[in-house]
Amino acid sequence: MKLEGRTAIVTGAGHRVGRALAVALSREKMTVAVHYNSSASAADETVSIIEKAGGNATTFCADLTDGDAPQQLVRAVVKQLGPVHVLVNSAAVMKRQPFGTVTAQDWAQTMALNLRAPFLLSQAAVTEMTDGGAIVNIADLAAYETWPSYIPHSISKAGIIKMTEGLARVLAPSIRVNAIAPGAVLLPDDWGEQTGERMADTTPLRRLGDPQDVVDAMLYLLQSDYVTGETIVVDGGRRIRK
Repeated sequence: MKLEGRTAIVTGAGHRVGRALAVALSREKMTVAVHYNSSASAADETVSIIEKAGGNATTFCADLTDGDAPQQLVRAVVKQLGPVHVLVNSAAVMKRQPFGTVTAQDWAQTMALNLRAPFLLSQAAVTEMTDGGAIVNIADLAAYETWPSYIPHSISKAGIIKMTEGLARVLAPSIRVNAIAPGAVLLPDDWGEQTGERMADTTPLRRLGDPQDVVDAMLYLLQSDYVTGETIVVDGGRRIRK
């Protein structure tokens, strides 16, 4: 798929991996819609990074846990930037929720942002992909592993993988849909240095990942016109370590 001169929406693009994905697409000379919810200053910084490098980006605020927000976000982007060609569903929450402590509200918030929003965003975006397009969903290694303290998160990310397969089948041949399941690329801020060292030591490639590893997978999926319905695991081999 040709990226130059086209428009991409990247959700959760204010920080961490989402920012790296947005910046990478701008380097491919795409116009980038930088979505954020509460991190306005971080989103502005993402735009600043892009513009300083000669790119074009605009921020868009939306609380994607609101059921109407995905369609409203897409409409706002189209009104300001024109037709959408690429959607990267990166926004998500990863909360420690041990079994026995999960409330109905906890469950609803996790599923609303991690699973419902990407589906509704995809549904809204494809109506604007009049000359074809591509969707990349950010899943998680947790979709394949058992993390006892993160069961709702894991379920939501397993759902992303199944959603990717379903949408790829429904939207072919004009729109391709793929996913990336990162492993230990950027650890949560509260995990600590020792946890990072332990993760690196138990990863076959003996290191943590980097946002660029996810960027490389995204660019491959966007530019590979004969790939759809696939999930690339970017985890340094953690899934096969046992």
